[in-house]
This record gives sequence, C-alpha cells and structure tokens, in this order.
Amino acid sequence: MTGRAAAHGLALSVGMRDALARWLDHLKALDGAAEQTLAAYGRDVAGWLGFLAVHLGGGMGPAALGAVTVSDMRAWMAHERGRGVAARSLARSLSAVKSFTRWAAEREGFEPTAILSARSPKYRRKLPRPLTEASARDVIDTVGLAPRTGWVGARDVAIVTLLYGCGLRISEGLGLTGADAPLPEVLRIAGKGGKERIVPVIPAARDAVAAYVAACPWQMAPDAPLFRGVRGGAVNARVIRQAMQDARMQLGLPATATPHALRHSFATHLLAAGGDLRAIQELLGHASLSTTQAYTAVDQARLMEVYDQAHPRA
Repeated sequence: MTGRAAAHGLALSVGMRDALARWLDHLKALDGAAEQTLAAYGRDVAGWLGFLAVHLGGGMGPAALGAVTVSDMRAWMAHERGRGVAARSLARSLSAVKSFTRWAAEREGFEPTAILSARSPKYRRKLPRPLTEASARDVIDTVGLAPRTGWVGARDVAIVTLLYGCGLRISEGLGLTGADAPLPEVLRIAGKGGKERIVPVIPAARDAVAAYVAACPWQMAPDAPLFRGVRGGAVNARVIRQAMQDARMQLGLPATATPHALRHSFATHLLAAGGDLRAIQELLGHASLSTTQAYTAVDQARLMEVYDQAHPRA
C-alpha cells in the first residue's frame, strides 16, 4: 500500500490486514484479477477500513464489520467527497468495499446488509466517441506518413490497423510476440484478468503486419515483442498515442481520436453493419452486455431494431 492507503493501513488491526491480503489473494487466484486492478482494490478497501478504524475509535477485526451502520457508510462517503474524490471514483471504491464485505461476511458470519445497502453516488457515464469509418481509414493512412524511418511508419500502420480491424486494446496489440507472426486467421488474446478470447484477423491487418515485419530491422524471435521501438525493445504505448495525436492534428480530428477510440470504432461499425451485439461482446471480451452497449455509439432506434430481429417472440 502507498500514500493514503498506507497511512490508513497503520490504523488497521493485524486481523484486518490479514483479511484484506487474503481477499486480494482470492481475487487473484479465482477471478484472475490483473495486478493493477488488485492494487486499486487494495487501496480502496484499505482507505475505507482505515477511515472506519479512526471513525469508530480503534482497531477492529473483520467480524466487527457487522456493527457498521448506514450512518457510518454515509460518513465515509461524505469524507471521501470532502477530500475531492469524484463520484465515479467513489462508486468504484464502494464496489470494492462491497466485494470485500461479501467475502468477509461469508467467512466471519456477520450481517453485511448495512454496508451492502449503501447507494452508489450517481455520475454521468462518459460515452465513448468512435471515429467515422472514413476517419478511421484516414488515421490508418496518415500514421505511416510522418517523416521518419520507413519501418517505424509501417509499424504504426500495423498497430492501428490491428486496433481498428480486430478491436484490440493497445496493451493487447503491443503484447503480441514474434511467435504471432505471420498473423493467423484468428488470434487467441489474453485480455483483462487473463481472460482469453478468440479474435478473427482481417486480411488488411495480416497484410499490414507482414509489411512491418518485412521492413523491421530486428529479428523476430518467438519470445520477443512483435512491435519494436527504434532501439529494438518493445515499443511503448506512449509512442503509438503520439502517432495518433500527430495524425489527428493533421486530419483535424478531435482529441477523442485516441488508440482506444479505434476499439470503440470497431464495435460501433460492426453493429451499424448488422453485427450481432452478443457476438461483438465476445470479440471485445466484455463480461457484461451492457458494457458492450455503452461501447457502441448507436442510437436507440438501432438497438431496438437489433432487439426486434433477435428476440424469439419478435
């Protein structure tokens, strides 16, 4: 733990610290949670537990969570908002708190209702802003035109073509290795939390990667990164974000035209062309269909059209 979480952690009892560590181990072992996710959850729950220890006047073991009241939860949330924590961040913290509480309640046998009934603060979800089909094509064409080493331009074209053509996260694209080249017709992608999914690879993406591999001066060892930086190491995601920024400035596109926007565009354009929402959910690796719906910038009429066509009683 670092920062505020570490300071709060000083107020935690040994039993509570042990419970928090075991819960995080549980998430890692059974749910396959990513390290960054675990770190964020640990900070969120440690901060909450630290607040309770101070608010209730002393250290407390896991079973004592059964004595936490609705008023205590409101006090914690007010304290967080008073520190300037945004509603969205507080909602995430509350979700982690509830997950930890459910786990602890099953093992300690206390009643968790007061904690679990705490209402998440309302916030306006930011809808993704995909590019138009024409803008996506323009970006792919433009990232390779910057006045620099030719193979670097070929690399950037290959990466953005993969992000748009296969709906990959930038970390997934940059996580490919030499063993993945030449690209097959389908890729097995390890997404968030280590969850695997199968993604078809369009010919344009295979061709773009093949052109980059042919131009790249570095040997494509099976265990080495597929996409290399100018010194031969793995290319940094910041480099690709900068290439996208340069391209969007040349094209007059908004600041929302980022590498991740290409993933949004992949989903939106597939759905607009008649793709099945659940199939797109699988391609993106989303656990929830509602996440996929938020990912696709389609109007309500289009969603209702998909619903009418797919519903068994339609």
